[in-house]
Amino acid sequence: MIEENEKIPSIVLAVSEADKSLSGLDELFNGIEEEEIPVSIQSIADGDTFIRAHKAALSSKLAVGIAFDQDMVVLHHKNLKEREPLFVIDRSNQQMLRSLGANAARLVKGTPFKKLKGGTLFEIIRIS
Repeated sequence: MIEENEKIPSIVLAVSEADKSLSGLDELFNGIEEEEIPVSIQSIADGDTFIRAHKAALSSKLAVGIAFDQDMVVLHHKNLKEREPLFVIDRSNQQMLRSLGANAARLVKGTPFKKLKGGTLFEIIRIS
């Protein structure tokens, strides 16, 4: 992982003041690492998980941001609407976390997404 102050282009993972624990997110990082794209951690305190993911994408030189709370992980792109992220998954599903990490990196590379393993589309959380 890259320190917050380094300027290497990377996917930005937003952490909030309320939930700075990266516990349970190892598979997310593994999925990103498999695709060989850097990831950095940035403290973004404002808003809910959707807003933080969007702000992370806006601050990323690669235009991809991720945020999480105790229940979900959100993958966003800077060109999407704040309330319409690309993926929202259950934080506790380790197989889907790994696929989500890989898909974040593949979004950067412009390669086809991996199927979100370990669940169906109906298990992916969608909040309007």
